[in-house]
Amino acid sequence: MKAISILIADDHVVIRKGLRTLLEERRGWKVVAEAANGREAVEKASRLQPDLVVMDLSMPELNGLDATPLILKAVPHTRILILTMHNTEELVEKTLQAGARGYVLKSDAENDLITALEAVLDNRTFFTPASSEFDADYLGRARPGTPSMPSLSPRERQIIQLLAEGKSNKEVAGRLRISVRTAENHRARIMRKLQLRSLSDLVRHAIRNKIVEA
Repeated sequence: MKAISILIADDHVVIRKGLRTLLEERRGWKVVAEAANGREAVEKASRLQPDLVVMDLSMPELNGLDATPLILKAVPHTRILILTMHNTEELVEKTLQAGARGYVLKSDAENDLITALEAVLDNRTFFTPASSEFDADYLGRARPGTPSMPSLSPRERQIIQLLAEGKSNKEVAGRLRISVRTAENHRARIMRKLQLRSLSDLVRHAIRNKIVEA
């Protein structure tokens, strides 16, 4: 039987090592790579094409929420589970919308992670018991009367994260392999779209929408 290949993405090395130990106790499961940020997770997933990706929500350079659709575009057959300390209905909704199949709190990982991954492998969804009050039929649908936020492309969300992390336009351009002028144009368009007036407004937006950690 072919081993189940797994990629672990988390910016904390201790958590990655702990997850590797937990997952490799399961016969037939093999951790093929670890990633310390979302961009590295996308690169390694594209190259190694794992069956499963266990990914933190909050990571530098590219968070798990934004890395998810990029991974699925490159490796459609993979199954992604988000592992996080955040327990909010909004984030569970966004997780499903991004294409992930599971959402487990880090505090529940020891008891629930294996069960969650088995469900995801069986093409089912799994949500941490602490999120069980959320209505699964409701997930992914906008709440009536809720003002809609301007939609951002994956590239725009990447740029917001990099800027909110303190990167200059030149550094953003280097990370994304685009020209400085293109990075500046993206930044200006984002500011107009979100009706932001300053970099501090952009940082507050990124924190409020869990694009970066406070």
